[in-house]
Parts: sequence; C-alpha cells; structure tokens
Amino acid sequence: MTIPLSHYLAVSAALFSIGLFGALTRRSAIIVLIGIEIMMNAANLNLIAFWRYSDGTRATGQLFTFFGITIAAAEVAVGLAIVISVYRLFQSTNVNEISDMKK
Repeated sequence: MTIPLSHYLAVSAALFSIGLFGALTRRSAIIVLIGIEIMMNAANLNLIAFWRYSDGTRATGQLFTFFGITIAAAEVAVGLAIVISVYRLFQSTNVNEISDMKK
C-alpha cells in the first residue's frame, strides 16, 4: 500500500502553517526560531515527497534535502548565538524588547 502524494503535501502544508503561526504570534525569540525550523522541515518533506513520486533515478531531492538540513543546522547555531547575546544584553528573549536595539 502506497501513500499518495497528496497526503504528504497535506502534512507538509499543516507543518508549514503551524511553523508560520508559531513564528508570527509568539514573542519569545526561541519559539520564533523553532517555528522557522518547522517551516524548513515542511519544505524538506516536500522535496523528499516529490523526489519519491518522480522517476527516482536521480537523487536530486535527497541532495537538496541534505543541503536544507545543513543550512538549518547552521541557522540554529547562528540564531542561538544571537539569542544568547541579546539575552546577556537585555536579560530577556522577548522580541518586542529587542526592538530597543535601535538606539
């Protein structure tokens, strides 16, 4: 029994929506980063699903997903470094308080 492509796309759309909701509505910088990671995982799921339902002779979907995971790991490292620096300066990870950096 094979799962149709539309099921993968529905799960990916749900993941992207959850990540977008989390990134736009939360005030904590860490939760915003988690939302962005969920959106990137939804994109990776799309890449693998389309690769699986294509002819499957080339590994392009797998390679793009590998690069996407690599970029996500780098984004987490840089993002957490920025959050730690901002926390040391403001003693908070609230996104609204970080806007005071314009001074």
